[in-house]
Order: sequence, then C-alpha cells, then structure tokens
Amino acid sequence: MPDDSHEQNGHENVPSRQRRRFEGISSRAYEHPADRSALVALRKLSGFDTVFKALSGLLPERSLRLLFLSDSVRVSDQQFAHLNDMLRDACYILDLEKVPPMYVNQDPQPNAMCIGLDEPIIVVTTGLVELLDEEEMRAVIGHEVGHALSGHSVYRTILLFLTSLALKVAWIPLGNLAIMAIVTALREWFRKSELSADRAGLLVGQDLKASMRGLMKIAGGNHLHEMNVDAFLAQAEEYEAGGDLRDSVLKILNVLPRSHPFTTVRAAELKKWAESRDFQRIMDGHYPRRSEDRDTSVTDSFRESAEHYTNHVKSSKDPLMKLVTDIAGGAGDLGGRVRRGFSGFANGGGSAAGGTASGGGTTTDTAEDRRPDDE
Repeated sequence: MPDDSHEQNGHENVPSRQRRRFEGISSRAYEHPADRSALVALRKLSGFDTVFKALSGLLPERSLRLLFLSDSVRVSDQQFAHLNDMLRDACYILDLEKVPPMYVNQDPQPNAMCIGLDEPIIVVTTGLVELLDEEEMRAVIGHEVGHALSGHSVYRTILLFLTSLALKVAWIPLGNLAIMAIVTALREWFRKSELSADRAGLLVGQDLKASMRGLMKIAGGNHLHEMNVDAFLAQAEEYEAGGDLRDSVLKILNVLPRSHPFTTVRAAELKKWAESRDFQRIMDGHYPRRSEDRDTSVTDSFRESAEHYTNHVKSSKDPLMKLVTDIAGGAGDLGGRVRRGFSGFANGGGSAAGGTASGGGTTTDTAEDRRPDDE
C-alpha cells in the first residue's frame, strides 16, 4: 500500500488512508454499460450536435463560476477543511490530476452536483453536509469526482440549462417539443451516469456499508436507527418484481421526469457490482488505464452495452421485461396476457396511479434536484 502522505501529482498533504489507489485508472473501469449506451444514443439524437455546439459557446460558464464564488463557501484548508481533505483524497485515489474547486451552498435540501463546461465544479449543500457522516460523505465526494473524471459535467450543465429553457419557451409548441426531446434523452443518460458515479464513490470510500448508509439517509433522513439495509434492499426487489404490466408502465412514467434513479434501485445496483468479479479485479489492480483509452474499440463498447441489456431483460423480474423475454422465446397466449395485464386501467385502476406518475417530478427538475447528485 503506497504512502499517501507525500506529494504526488500536485496533491500535497493528502491524508493517509488504508485504501488502495488506482493510478492512471480510466473511467471505463467503473462506467456502467447502460451509461455508455445511453450516451451513444443521446449523441445520435437528431439535432443534439447542433444544440450541443451552440450551447457550448453560449452558456455563461464564467458567470456560473462567479456566482458560486460570490454566494457560496469555497472549500479549502481554511474553510471546510475536512471536506477539502476528502476532495484531495478522492482525486488522489482516482488519480485525477487537477483537483476541481468545490463549494458549499446554503440549502437545507441534501444535494450535490458536478457541473461546468471547460472545467468541472463540485457543489454540495449544507443539508447534505449535515446529514452524512465522514465515511458517507467520502463516498459522495468520490461520486462527484467520478463524474468529473468521466466528463459528465458538460452534459449535466447543458441539461440544467435546457430544463430552464424549456419552461421559458413552453408557449411555443414546436420549440418546446424539440427541447423536451433532448431533455428527455439527457435525463435518460444522466440516470445511467449516476450508476457509474456510485461505483466511483465506492472505489474512493472502499466501504460498501458507508455507501449504503448514505443512500438510506437520502431516502429516509437521519434515522439510521429506524432503518435496516436488508429491508431497504428488499424494497428494490419488490419494486423490480412486484405488480403486473400496469405497474411496469407506471414505473416508466414515474421515472421519466427524474434526473436520478430511485434510491433503492441504486443501492441494489451498487451492492450487485460490489459483489462482482469486475469490482474485485479493480481492487486487485487489474483495470483499464487512461493511457489505453485511444486504443479502445468502440465496437467492443457497443457489444458490452448490448450484452448488458440482453442479460438485464433475461434476468429481470419486471412483468414487462418478462413479457419481452416470452415474446422473444415464442411463448403462447401473449395477447391474452397483455389484455389481462392492462385490464385494471379500464376499471379506473390507472387514475390514481396516473396522479402518482405526474407527482413524481416535473420538467423543472425541482423534485428530483432535492435528491443529491451524490451517489
């Protein structure tokens, strides 16, 4: 185990930790296959390149930085020194050469984000700082550093801008439709990117229990004595497998307005990865390096993503995914199963649930932005 106390790559006085450092690690090591495939689909969306190039030149990045500089507290050796230590430590472990600036913003809602076009900026709210203990916060900061290493901050910034713009041009039918198509695609990608960043947070904290505690607190507040990890994960299992085809459709409707996956789902995904051979190989020092990124085959990435989705559909307990598998396998009486699955809508079963879907969030990201970008 290397001595973390010496100066390396500009990370002076990095606190000593009994955790592994991943020198030269590529973001490919922890990126979720769904993250990569969603980003590919996003880039192929008609009009995205035009919007991306235009916004890259128009977004007021300097104004954004001045805003945080003037109205938030910049983390340093003099201010929130313990967070500064965690930030340097996270950058050291993931070998991110330049430590991004981090700010603490007064907001009772637990939240964190990594934004910026030219260079990433990390922002955490006071609500999050007060909610999490040191090891839980370490995982969150590692999560945000993972976003920075993966280059996610650019797309997140554009998502925030377009969401705001969609409200301003909502009275223009075609204009709003075009923007919302891109916003929806960006949200779909960002939900997947959160799964990647959760993995980065685990690589930094190297404490699965702390990562789980953090997710539980985000879902249920600072009441760990009232919560249980196994019961929390059982909720994810019930969410995945429960109900019929109506519930499958409602799940889709509920998640569409959100920028983050549901917390129980994130916890289950992270635990599954932590128990995988892929995670163990990284911990053993066998992982892709950034120096190899240029030689990476795009075709191989597509294949990995395709295999992930195929395996997900086959192993999923969701009623709709089961139906898709049965269709692929040529099962009989599918028409009858579909009619039975959706019969509840005709009897008024969808009205109350429809209210749930619309209440899951709005196009403003207001509801979901109360959920941290952390983890």
